[in-house]
Amino acid sequence: MAAEWMKTRQTKYGAYATVYVLVILAVIFAANWLAKDHNKSVDVTANKRFTLSDQTKKVVGNLSKQVNVYYFDKADSYDRARDMLDRYKNLSSKWNVVYVDPDKKPDVARVEGMHNFGDIILDNGVKKETAKGLTEEELTGALIRVLKNGTREACFVEGSGEHQLSDTSREGYSTLKDALEKNNYKTQTISLIQKPEVPKDCNIVVVGGPKRDYLQPAVDALKTFVQGGGRLVVNFDPVLNLPDSKLGDTPALASLVEGWGVTANGDVILDLSSASRLFGQLSPVVGSYESHPITRVMGDNASVFPLSRSLAAKSPAQKLFSTGDSSFALTNPKLPIHEADLEKGAKGPFALGAAANIGSGNNAGRVVVVGSSNWMANFILSAPVANRDLVLNVMNWLTSDEDLISIRPKEPEDRRLNVTGSAMRVIFLTSVIFLPFIVIFSGVSVWWRRR
Repeated sequence: MAAEWMKTRQTKYGAYATVYVLVILAVIFAANWLAKDHNKSVDVTANKRFTLSDQTKKVVGNLSKQVNVYYFDKADSYDRARDMLDRYKNLSSKWNVVYVDPDKKPDVARVEGMHNFGDIILDNGVKKETAKGLTEEELTGALIRVLKNGTREACFVEGSGEHQLSDTSREGYSTLKDALEKNNYKTQTISLIQKPEVPKDCNIVVVGGPKRDYLQPAVDALKTFVQGGGRLVVNFDPVLNLPDSKLGDTPALASLVEGWGVTANGDVILDLSSASRLFGQLSPVVGSYESHPITRVMGDNASVFPLSRSLAAKSPAQKLFSTGDSSFALTNPKLPIHEADLEKGAKGPFALGAAANIGSGNNAGRVVVVGSSNWMANFILSAPVANRDLVLNVMNWLTSDEDLISIRPKEPEDRRLNVTGSAMRVIFLTSVIFLPFIVIFSGVSVWWRRR
């Protein structure tokens, strides 16, 4: 009887042990399977430092062909790149990362075109591009260049006081130039004065707020360009009487876009909302957008349009974005403008941007008109607003690259703590002297009471 009881007990314990082993093996197997194919992470940083942008998710997630990403460095330096590259790999199985030590595999480095340690080369079998740094902006930009065949040329008109592409000052367009070139565009400047004809290699022409009106041959050249399937951006300035000139007095250019359904009103927009206080009342802030391919991804991201005039859009043009209810339009105001002057103006909202398809079929042109030329300027594109995304979305729509319209990678936010010399002394005294002294004193006090 006792032998049978012991046998039954051993059988029961043996069954329990078997079940426990099977459960542990199942947990280990599930954990490994999840870690291998379902790697997920949660970004709890305040500025979402480790979260990839919508553009990256869209471009990488839609890969239809494998892209080999070669990271060239010493083997003990792979870890510094692994975190970023693995975040991309989690978006698509087509993103294949290859870590190469050039000293151990010089043939791979030579074939792929490696020049320096730390190089990141993307190769889809047809085209190769190098990311200039281990940042999301560089990686995604290199991937876009790999995927897009051919070049896209953005030509900026000069000769009538437009914003200069090479100008690095506050109101220059040099930041725009850098952003375009990182996104697979080439840039150049053109003049329509000596030869009123748009060069054939221009995919997009940008008119950046001319201070003097265009002559009729130049206007005709732009019209011919768009009607032949060209893509055009026209940035206006508001109509203001300055002490030595009249800003925005360009009736010939206004007449050109009016033929495409966009009326550039001769006014200036004031914004009294709290959001505009950072840039001033003459810098309307836009926080809502129309359902157009250019703007539907913008969400509630704010963009700023310093020194703006209002627009009116009718077919074939469509509104892109408008000011808020706290905006006013003044015609020929006296500077400086006072709040009492608002009684003479119209109350918003007012359209500040419009887009139009001109013609149909493969030769259809596209036009975007904005009532501000400073919305592309250096001081705005460098500010923490959504103008940079909006500008690039305009360019992508004009070149029919709607798949690239998105919210792009942001520059890493500098959250360093700057500590002065006196503050360092306070930290030293607190952490090295006072806190240890308090701990020692408390311990001695407890010992003294209990002895």
